[in-house]
Amino acid sequence: MGEHIDLRFENARAYVTLNRPAKHNGLTLEMLRDLVAAADAVSGHKEIRAVIVTGNGPSFSSGLDIAAATRDPIAIVREFLPRPWRGTNTFQEACWAWRRLDVPVIAAVHGRCFGGGLQLALAADFRIAAPDAEFSVMEAAHGLIPDMSGTASLSQLIGIDQALLLTMTAERVDADHARRIGLVTDIADDPVAAAESLADRIAARDPRAVAAAKRLFDRSWHRRARGSFAAERAAQIPLLLRKAIIR
Repeated sequence: MGEHIDLRFENARAYVTLNRPAKHNGLTLEMLRDLVAAADAVSGHKEIRAVIVTGNGPSFSSGLDIAAATRDPIAIVREFLPRPWRGTNTFQEACWAWRRLDVPVIAAVHGRCFGGGLQLALAADFRIAAPDAEFSVMEAAHGLIPDMSGTASLSQLIGIDQALLLTMTAERVDADHARRIGLVTDIADDPVAAAESLADRIAARDPRAVAAAKRLFDRSWHRRARGSFAAERAAQIPLLLRKAIIR
């Protein structure tokens, strides 16, 4: 899957690991493309019953590596354009591709889970956090908004006041607070082991029923995601252009 995204299959599970530990798994454009490719690869393995997304090193992910991403402005523009047949661009599809899978996706989170890293975790069906995990909708700290499918995910998980509070302040919250407001499903000392246990519990059920439940909730829960993605892009474009002009 590339230099910084590891994908392996074991015990009817797919393990997707962000592997850029020296940078707290800061996301590059290549990693976003590889996340899309990894989701496509998982979808081709019909024996898989669950996906576990983790981060190697001290953190799950510190978010988009803006310094690395902005080295190639043309690439940003290219990846920002939406796929007409899906309604997502590469930034959004790197997260939302996991919602498209018929199997449950569980994010095992530790350390930093900021910005685009948080949006990746939110696109999972479940989030199990280590007690030391920290969460932040970090984009406001850079004069931006969450635009990697975060608005669709947040609207499904928490109230609009909490979503606005996190987005407008870019403040960090701990795992306990994240669980209280609905960002986190559970807290465990070993989130990967807890994710595996949850995967086993779900795998005991009929996979057709599990897939049907995921599709049903995705289609019926609040507004359609495609509309959220278009709204994200429309709000983000002038902010990005302003930063490019100032720079």
